Amino acid sequence: MGTPTEIMRPTDTVGWKSGFNTIKRVTLLALKSPWMVAISLVSTVIATALQLMVPILLGRAVDQTQALVSEPTTAETATAALWVTAGSVLLVWVLRGFFTVFQNYFSESVGHNVGYTLRLAYYEKIQRLSFGFHDRVHSGDLITLGMLDLEAVRMFFSTGLVRIVLLSMLIGIGGYFLLSTDQVLGLLALSFVPFVAWRSSVTQLKLRGTWLELQNRLTVLSRVMEENLGGIRVVRAFAAKSHEMQKYAVASESALELAHERVDIRVRNTSIMTFSFLVAMGLVLWLGSGKVVAGEISVGTLASFLTFMTILQMPVRQLGMLVNSFARTATCGDRIFALLDLDLAITDAPDATDVQISDCVLRFEDVGFTYPGAAQPTLQNLSFTAKRGETVGLIGPPGSGKSTIAHLIPRFYDVSEGAITLDGQDIRDVILQSLRGAVVVVQQDAFLFTTSLENNIAYGDPWAPPSQIADASASAHLNQFIATLPAGYETVVGERGSSLSGGQRQRMTIARALMLRPSVLIFDDSTAAVDAGTEQRIRTTIQAKASERVTIIVAHRLNSLMHADRILFLVKGQIVEQGSHAELLALGGRYRTLHDLQIRPEEPQS
Repeated sequence: MGTPTEIMRPTDTVGWKSGFNTIKRVTLLALKSPWMVAISLVSTVIATALQLMVPILLGRAVDQTQALVSEPTTAETATAALWVTAGSVLLVWVLRGFFTVFQNYFSESVGHNVGYTLRLAYYEKIQRLSFGFHDRVHSGDLITLGMLDLEAVRMFFSTGLVRIVLLSMLIGIGGYFLLSTDQVLGLLALSFVPFVAWRSSVTQLKLRGTWLELQNRLTVLSRVMEENLGGIRVVRAFAAKSHEMQKYAVASESALELAHERVDIRVRNTSIMTFSFLVAMGLVLWLGSGKVVAGEISVGTLASFLTFMTILQMPVRQLGMLVNSFARTATCGDRIFALLDLDLAITDAPDATDVQISDCVLRFEDVGFTYPGAAQPTLQNLSFTAKRGETVGLIGPPGSGKSTIAHLIPRFYDVSEGAITLDGQDIRDVILQSLRGAVVVVQQDAFLFTTSLENNIAYGDPWAPPSQIADASASAHLNQFIATLPAGYETVVGERGSSLSGGQRQRMTIARALMLRPSVLIFDDSTAAVDAGTEQRIRTTIQAKASERVTIIVAHRLNSLMHADRILFLVKGQIVEQGSHAELLALGGRYRTLHDLQIRPEEPQS
């Protein structure tokens, strides 16, 4: 089980220091595409500068038009100037659109590069985290984290960093122009800015809070759907459609209510901000008209003011989006980096070397193991030795530690006490990849991928020759079944192998393990779904090659391990009886009682 270092901390509330560090890390990721960043920022500056020229040119055009009407004697000169201004406006808009395309394209490209880097790092980290981590964290939560949170971080460059440059120029330069032209009109024109900026920031922070809650509710919704799809056969078998629909409806309605609340917040505040803008524009129009009549300013200047206000309206609203972008990136990024920064519970030692197999002796030396959070140890002072050519059976009541032993040998978990050695090498001192090439576990869960039978069998060795795949299939007694299929080994199995029977799926996993020709082969109750005849044939085939390896069989049925050279009977993580089948029967203890219950159930037992 993973150590406490693999426990993710909740980050719904992020401190300023943690948030700053997260923003810094995301920014550094964006700067790994320097040319794209440079082109995006330069294009933003140019596009913004061109946009700021539009009100000035439009004001000039209005004045030129007025001159054309009021002074006919200068018609030709005014007309020529008006055409020049009109051409300038058209050229400015075209160039602004051109550079805006560059800005959007390259800023999105930078974001996608950040997303690509994080996505690979996130997926790679999930592959390396211990079984203990995956025991605690629901897969639906990890999928949501790797999609919604990662998408929020990916968008930070375009919605955060680029927007800072854009808004700084528009508001700063636009505000300076308005105030330098006429302070009174400028103050009126900018009067809506503080209110809209405040209202927008408050709104976006509220929306962020509800977005986080909506994300949690969507996680629950995806979890319900994932479990339903994974257990669809159970749902159908128990006619539980109504129950499942009710569960999904409750989760869906919860998400819908919050979505409606978000829409209400957005619409209500947008209306308030629009009203404040229209009030400010009305005041500018009223006072500006008086100044025009008084000859203090021209009509073109008033037109420039109104155009500047229209241009500034959206950027000011985007201040709230900017605040939200930083807050959202800080929160979502902190969650992602919290996972990426986890210390691996199961990892290679600094001086680890490849495992060297010579005599192939597996030894448990006073092994103890306790799952984190458990009140009692699962294994206590467990010691036994298994040699090449020997088959060891593990049996005992549920919770006695049989599967735990199977998972400790390939280091899915690390022992709490004692040591496990392979040819005298502590398995914690060898490279994991080499250890898991030498030790293979056939799991209870017969998981298959949605691909061909050949790819499923050769999963551990994709480049294996067809003859090796065929040999492994024959050993698992799959070859006759595969021969009946029209596409043979190219037949694609359904999701999780749903198109195969339980016994066929288990034989597939056995063939997958035999492909690797391991030194230690562990069957973790992996023939439970196989009929007795097929199990006997598989066992005979495996026994023929048992001299090449250590074989460990975990089972609940005595028929699966009566042939073992030695059988260990476990109770509460300790060996209470051991010996061959005949020796344990003669002992007349727990094993004999279990034997009589399974083999002769019709006879009354004490």
